[in-house]
Amino acid sequence: MKITISANSALAIYEQIVSQIKDAVIKKELAAGEAMPSIRGLAKDLSVSVITTKRAYEELEKEGIIQSVAGKGFYVCDMNREILKEKHTMQLEAHFEQLVSDAKNAGLTLEQIIDLVSVLYNNQ
Repeated sequence: MKITISANSALAIYEQIVSQIKDAVIKKELAAGEAMPSIRGLAKDLSVSVITTKRAYEELEKEGIIQSVAGKGFYVCDMNREILKEKHTMQLEAHFEQLVSDAKNAGLTLEQIIDLVSVLYNNQ
């Protein structure tokens, strides 16, 4: 699993970490029971504060994606990936709803919006 932090992202750093770990779980890059990097180790690797990685891990633990094992660290939970994927899709739908509204307000047609999404998708 590789986490990339972008200074240009609209998301806070801890949110970028949470999002990328969730994506890794959905894509099966992280398996149930797999050990996560330590909070300090991840902070060092990403050149961010320990507080930031701690907040990300707390959020992931609250959502049941990882769990803390006393004295051993954090591990990926055995969870239903489909439920996680569905939650992620719901969040994306909310973002798309706002983006489509903004695009319509800017005068873009449905065809122009689809073309824009297609270009962006193919450039990833």
